[in-house]
Amino acid sequence: MFPIRIASLAIGLAASVIAQGAAAQAWPTKPIRLVVPFSAGGANDGAILGADVVAKSAPDGYTFLVSAAGVVSNSMIKKSMPYKDDALVPVAMIGLAPSVIVVPANAPYKDLKEFVAASKKSGGGFHWATAGTGSTPHFVEGILETKYGSKLDVVPYKSGSESITAVLGSQVEATSEASIVVLPYVKSGKLKALAGTWTQRISAYPELPTAAEEGFPEIRIAHWAGVHAPRGTPDAILDKMAAAVDAAMKAPATVERLKGMGIEPIGGTRASFAKFVDEERARLGSVVKATGMKED
Repeated sequence: MFPIRIASLAIGLAASVIAQGAAAQAWPTKPIRLVVPFSAGGANDGAILGADVVAKSAPDGYTFLVSAAGVVSNSMIKKSMPYKDDALVPVAMIGLAPSVIVVPANAPYKDLKEFVAASKKSGGGFHWATAGTGSTPHFVEGILETKYGSKLDVVPYKSGSESITAVLGSQVEATSEASIVVLPYVKSGKLKALAGTWTQRISAYPELPTAAEEGFPEIRIAHWAGVHAPRGTPDAILDKMAAAVDAAMKAPATVERLKGMGIEPIGGTRASFAKFVDEERARLGSVVKATGMKED
């Protein structure tokens, strides 16, 4: 899972912030706790519990959340939430891994357009694996159906790794998963990639066109990781954390390492991350409404 892979980087960012602050005898004067609420299985429940811990922590600059898409979408699909969305404030974007739509290596479709056309002819007989309700693959499926008329039958698995295994074994026709997860299978010929789902091609696999380039501009989604803080954390602290994340994402060694793994380093300002979160909330909310997506 993408956030798990990036957790070690987030911990390193906290260490760099501590080192910068120590000389000035300002914040931080003690270790910073970064809550990484993701299990290897990828369940959203762990993300909600972890986010709740941060949301209810003292806003003193010593507890942060390594956040992902669920911090935006969970409240849209869950029957109840232990915290309000505005209890957490965006601090900085770390990076993102575009989702990649994949099919078995011997699938007859050469691109996404052919896959969508074939699914329509199947009358709903195409099975699409997801990592559970509200997961990124579930949103990709929802967009394909509501915006482009695909006929897909969702098969929910417990994790992205299980859904990939299902595609490898031709138990389902397709799924989408983070570039960092699927690219090794694609490059080795074990899976066929049809399209990337972000606005730009993947640095580690530039030969793969985006869905927009193939005529599906509404498919714009990625697995991302950022930093959120409890509401009320002083702006000066949030600005300093955001600056540290941005600096780390621009460091040549970090850029080379992440891009080689299929992750696009982002960084940026607090304002740019807040804008991204707001746009994600609006876009994903429209998919939830169109599909009627709710927790099981």
